[in-house]
Amino acid sequence: MDQPAARIVHPTRRALTIAAVGAGVAALAACGASNATTAPTSPPMSTAAVSSSGPSGPRVTASASTSAPSHATESNPPGDIPDNQAYVSYTPPGAALTLKVPEGWARTSHGGVTSFSDKLNTIQIEVTKATAAPSEATVRDQDLPHLRATVPNYAQGKVATVARPAGNGVLATYQGDSAPNPVTGKVVRDAFERYTFYHKGTRVDLTLSGPTNADNVDPWRTVTDSLRWHG
Repeated sequence: MDQPAARIVHPTRRALTIAAVGAGVAALAACGASNATTAPTSPPMSTAAVSSSGPSGPRVTASASTSAPSHATESNPPGDIPDNQAYVSYTPPGAALTLKVPEGWARTSHGGVTSFSDKLNTIQIEVTKATAAPSEATVRDQDLPHLRATVPNYAQGKVATVARPAGNGVLATYQGDSAPNPVTGKVVRDAFERYTFYHKGTRVDLTLSGPTNADNVDPWRTVTDSLRWHG
């Protein structure tokens, strides 16, 4: 009986088959290694969030918590007059003088005293007739006792002569408590600057007040520098 002919595999074809199988195994191994080492790790949700997907996988975008830190809004201390405050000229009734007062402040008059107020600050203007110019001595002896008796928790500061465009004046500084707020009942500790000027029989007492922690040096200087006599 004839024996079946043995199947002959061409050596070149066998080599190609073995190479193809080996390449496939190597590719699978490389893919597994790549997945094991480069799998993306989800970041904490407080620092990042996945926004969309692309060809190479999820794209991670920074959330609001990774933005630049914000800075607290600065605010002026209570009673600070803004740097951009506008001023207008004012002439007290029957007086031959003018001075600048902050625009928009509320004006009231009582007992010959005109007041301009806004929030915690007040400017008081009193014009009277006098026979002589005030001095540091007369302010100490005649004016301060009255202030001590009428200003709540009065605390005396200094008395000094100052020079302004309208001429020399006497400045008395002191502290006292404001009137209680009609709604909250809160009392503010105020700092007072009281200027007394004199010209040809006319005396002007100009009192500027505001909270002790407010920095109103420039606005108060604007007001006192603005005084002008007429006649």
